[in-house]
Amino acid sequence: MTEKAISLLERLIATPSFSKEESATADILEKFLIDAGVKTNRIYNNVWALNSNFNPALPTLMLNSHHDTVKPVSSYTRDPFSPTLENGKIYGLGSNDAGGSVVALACTFINLYNAILPFNILLALTAAEEVMGEYGMRAFLPFIKENGIDISCAIVGEPTSMQPAIAERGLLVLDCISHGVSGHAARNEGINAIYHAINDIDILRNLKFEKTSPTLGPIKITVTQIEAGNQHNIIPDICRFTADVRTTDAYTNEETANIIANNVNCDITPRSTRVWASVIPDNHPLVLATVNLGLCPFVSPTTSDMALMHNLPSVKIGPGESSRSHTANEYIKVDEIANAIKIYNQLILSIKEL
Repeated sequence: MTEKAISLLERLIATPSFSKEESATADILEKFLIDAGVKTNRIYNNVWALNSNFNPALPTLMLNSHHDTVKPVSSYTRDPFSPTLENGKIYGLGSNDAGGSVVALACTFINLYNAILPFNILLALTAAEEVMGEYGMRAFLPFIKENGIDISCAIVGEPTSMQPAIAERGLLVLDCISHGVSGHAARNEGINAIYHAINDIDILRNLKFEKTSPTLGPIKITVTQIEAGNQHNIIPDICRFTADVRTTDAYTNEETANIIANNVNCDITPRSTRVWASVIPDNHPLVLATVNLGLCPFVSPTTSDMALMHNLPSVKIGPGESSRSHTANEYIKVDEIANAIKIYNQLILSIKEL
């Protein structure tokens, strides 16, 4: 299966699949599964399949990874779309994030397609993860639910050195506006909106929330952008700034935004509240299975489609290293993919119930 996985990965690398432009790689994945005897389905550029003996009375484990990529950075010295195998490494855009996980999970699913297990397996190779677009996981999960498939938990393939990430922070981006009254700077007139913004920024910098997540710790607020004024001698009546808020499971994103709004004087508008924090209980069968294999659970600093799997227990685990993602001359090692297929199989087969 490793040889098949490498061959598939090379085809994926050679086929551009920027977020929202993944039709060609979806075609490749669809054909790969069909050629392996898998009954395959597709919604938009999301390719999915159920195990051959699917039983709606059993819980369902989703195996998920994404086949879209970011655009290559300018510092590439290799052709990002020319898969190259050198010294046990496969170079190419998307090889590490998340092509290695895609091919390893696809091969694992094929291995277990006809297996008799105490749960179902749903393979979901999805699109638009890098931008959390509306036609990726955001479209796939409602579609699956509408078709009567109840997902119990998920394994999400992302580069984690095959160690299980059991939590991710959520994200709120807040657009903030402080108001003042314009006036001539030389006449000491008006009310400076910048000064109002400074007061609110200071509040945000020191804001403490009553509840703290046992797994993710405190909510983190960082002001990252500010803009005001268009002329040196006019006191600005508006100051706009942006706050990056890394949320936890202690509050919903909506609750977090409301608490912040109640502590400042500026107007606050969340750009989106859909990127949730994700935490799976320590005693969940998925977590226990990884620990029993000698793996080490950790809290991930990066965000994935787990953020869109609201209230769906998920573990993020996959071949490659997170530090290689979105970098020039991205690569993944052949033995990382081989090891991933082995561990995925062991992990799934070791689960006795969900």
